[in-house]
Amino acid sequence: MWIATAVSLLVYAVGCVLAGMPAGGLTARVAALAVLAVVTARRRSLTAWTFFAILAGAELGADAPGVAVHLHVLAEIFLRLVRVIVAPLILGTLTTGIAGHGQLKSLGRVALKTLVYFEVVTTLALLIGAVAINLSRAGEGVVVPAALLAQEAPANAGAHVGFEAFLLNVFPENLVSAIGQNQILQVAVFSILFGTALALLSEEKRAPLLAVLDSMTAAMFQFTKLIMYFAPIAAGAALSYTVGSMGISTLVPLAKLLVTFYGAAAALLLLVFVPVMLVMRIPLRGFVKAVGEPTAIGFATSTSETALPLAMERMEEFGVPRWIVSFVIPSGYSFNMTGSSLYLSTAAIFAAQVAGIHLTVWQQAVMLLTLMLTSKGIAGVPRATLMILMATAASFHLPSAPILMILGVDALIDMGRTALNVAGNCLAAAVVGKWEGAGNEVPVLGEMRSSIEE
Repeated sequence: MWIATAVSLLVYAVGCVLAGMPAGGLTARVAALAVLAVVTARRRSLTAWTFFAILAGAELGADAPGVAVHLHVLAEIFLRLVRVIVAPLILGTLTTGIAGHGQLKSLGRVALKTLVYFEVVTTLALLIGAVAINLSRAGEGVVVPAALLAQEAPANAGAHVGFEAFLLNVFPENLVSAIGQNQILQVAVFSILFGTALALLSEEKRAPLLAVLDSMTAAMFQFTKLIMYFAPIAAGAALSYTVGSMGISTLVPLAKLLVTFYGAAAALLLLVFVPVMLVMRIPLRGFVKAVGEPTAIGFATSTSETALPLAMERMEEFGVPRWIVSFVIPSGYSFNMTGSSLYLSTAAIFAAQVAGIHLTVWQQAVMLLTLMLTSKGIAGVPRATLMILMATAASFHLPSAPILMILGVDALIDMGRTALNVAGNCLAAAVVGKWEGAGNEVPVLGEMRSSIEE
């Protein structure tokens, strides 16, 4: 089975190389996808079907863009179904974890460890992005189209909310509004306070409400499993739309930036993620198996929210206690956006290179510090990275036209950016779970439960 998969992928790669020969290249790619479909059907794995759907969607987008651009509605339906789950799932898991399992004393310690880990990893991501773009110098020689120069944004176009506004927005004013607007951090804060309040009540008074919340949480996990059967279709539709609407020709001027970002992403995995797993003794193979499907869904849909419920379920099955998973992963959506941090440093210095502005090491260090502070709390804000880049450009007197130019490949970069965010938050949950187990009962990480499909 693995041999057939490898051969079909090799044939598909050959078909991509022969793209200049429409008949031969298309025949090879379609034949490879047909064989891969048969192999995937025999495995009965959602992960395998998601991977197949990604390839098939990209092929459809390249060969039939007129059809592909109308498939985005399928991805939107999937996204809506997932958004229905996220807030109730966080509310149920975090509240019952704190109030029902006696974790009130551990909460402050875990919160401190989590934030320290988030800060270290996101800072390393910023540094790796800066080193990668300085080595590749992808912005040098790139000419900004005249149309974008005419659209030069004013200096204050990228201004975004300050620390006070962000801090105020962390706390919910209305729980129903927070759930309706899918404000993950606000729901998490409410759940922590609500769980703490329940924990301070007597067992007699809190037991009925905990039973209801526990049942709701179990129902949400079952709901997640039902929706995830639709995930491969949504993943294929999303990628099909991206390829079909953009076209390959738009990638050529910014191909070097695209390669630089994915090279930096590989460096982040090898230089940060893998060493962290080795130091914390987290089984690499088991972790990859656990995060494979959530990461693939995030990659194809370019939306972290779509992967959140499944990521929480997989990390719990990986052995991380539920209350830690339900605290770390949602908070990571505001404080541990490793993929977004990598992208921000890469794109900011790329804009300076395109503009012909030489930034000294000190100026780049100040820029990275600015990005580190302003990138917190960007989850759930549409085009938040663009907003932060515009603000940074204005602060360092950089033109905004090169940033607008990046939008041409932003969809392809966003797929890798989202996948890194998902994988990074899953790793954070595993690290904090293992870290919290030191000296007590160490969580059994890596022994996947039978509910994960082989």
